[in-house]
Amino acid sequence: MSKVAYEEQTHSTLSASLKTSNTFGRKIGYSILYFILGIIAIVQIYPLIWLFLFSLKTNQEVFGMSPFSLPQNPQWGNYLKAWTAGHISDYFLNSVIYTVVAVVLTVMLASFVTFAITRMQWKLSGLVLGLFMAGYMIPLHSTLIPLFNTFKSVHLIDNPVSVILSYVAFNLPITIMILSGFYKSLPREVEEAAVIDGCSIHRIFFQITLPMTVPVLSTTVIINMIYNWNEFVFVNTFLSSDKWKTITVGVNNFVGQYLTDWGAIGATLMISIIPVLIAFFVLSDRIVEGIAAGSVKG
Repeated sequence: MSKVAYEEQTHSTLSASLKTSNTFGRKIGYSILYFILGIIAIVQIYPLIWLFLFSLKTNQEVFGMSPFSLPQNPQWGNYLKAWTAGHISDYFLNSVIYTVVAVVLTVMLASFVTFAITRMQWKLSGLVLGLFMAGYMIPLHSTLIPLFNTFKSVHLIDNPVSVILSYVAFNLPITIMILSGFYKSLPREVEEAAVIDGCSIHRIFFQITLPMTVPVLSTTVIINMIYNWNEFVFVNTFLSSDKWKTITVGVNNFVGQYLTDWGAIGATLMISIIPVLIAFFVLSDRIVEGIAAGSVKG
């Protein structure tokens, strides 16, 4: 064998060996990554599984058995008890109404404000944006007494309007902040062409700009929904009648002076989690798309 042929054979052998080594190393790396991600997924999902098993236990099983044990005789009646005897059905409906109304108002108002700040030319746009961002830094609990006095003076205490207005006010800053980053990345050429064709400002917003922001709107919807659905302080402060309360406050119905029905509490918590999970799975693709779209300008 000539020297040149020997060198070529040696080079090809080394290349194949390096390629095999790189492939093996890549497989090992992916295996370790998937193993770590699997552990993280288990850690994230386990509390939901534990809560589901907790909701099927009796008080004796909750305190007399290991927290990791399975229910000996699953108490599916806890869900029926929570839905009927605990009036969770009424609270659930109230939560749905408050959440839907507040989310729609917040997203629409935030879209109006963001469009005016980012797409229109006026001197005070920066100042207005700064005022909204300043509202994001105000602690919620520091506003309870002023809000209570304000709502009391206009006869909105024990009225769902007070809760909805509070949700909208406190969710507007974060919603505007998310939308503004996305709006700045939208090309102006489409709107300029619409202006040349004679479109009014209202048609530009509703028929051109708003449809282009659907991905990021999905992100803001799920963020607002989670906050509104799980909110407790405003409901407990501004609403006193049971007929207006939400599911987060309804959990207290099973906490008595001498006895607490822990299984029914677990069932109530599971019922309260289901809508958020459904909304997240339905909008998950849109959420990822909106985050990715808002992270790139141009």
